[in-house]
Amino acid sequence: MAGPFSGFLVTLRQIFRRKVTTQYPEQKRVKPQRFHGRHVLNRYPDGMEKCIGCELCAGVCPARCIYVRGKDNPIDEPVSPGERYGFVYEINMLRCIFCALCVEACPTEAITMTHLFEMSVSDRDEAIFTRSELLMEPDGSVPHPQPDSVLFDRGELQVADGWMRATAPAGRAAYEGVVAWTPTAGAGLRPPEPGQEGESPTGDEPVDSSPEPGAS
Repeated sequence: MAGPFSGFLVTLRQIFRRKVTTQYPEQKRVKPQRFHGRHVLNRYPDGMEKCIGCELCAGVCPARCIYVRGKDNPIDEPVSPGERYGFVYEINMLRCIFCALCVEACPTEAITMTHLFEMSVSDRDEAIFTRSELLMEPDGSVPHPQPDSVLFDRGELQVADGWMRATAPAGRAAYEGVVAWTPTAGAGLRPPEPGQEGESPTGDEPVDSSPEPGAS
């Protein structure tokens, strides 16, 4: 008689163990800084766009899902600090493989990836994110297609520059404690990446960004 019921022993053992189920979406796991979420076009604290319309992100994209057209900056009201800016910027999320090569190729840290991955559309055209959906507001907030959704967590969009802080300074001990990224709207200048040994600043207070003597 034990044979047919032996398989239930596994179920009975699990009943008395601590449950590890996460009540999603009310509870979400903490994601690493280098999480491959939806893209965002960043701004400087003064409102200037970081994108200079160089089209390197579109050139390096293996899925060919990014389309960029640069345009000369207006002389009276420049959009970016460079000579050009991203006049047209589109990402087809249905073709994107979230490899983040666009982030690595960007010379100005204009495009990064947020922690937000909940994206749903009812029409294929809605999956093409344009400049209006990707570009952050001057206060650092990022537009979202479903702002009233229970899945939407504003905090996950506010860590848009986490990618740069997770990849710099490329593991070189000489650059520990050195700020290796530009400030972003809403967040300002982030503190330096934690060192390989010991403690380092983790708050938003000003830090010394100059390299230590003897660093090369």
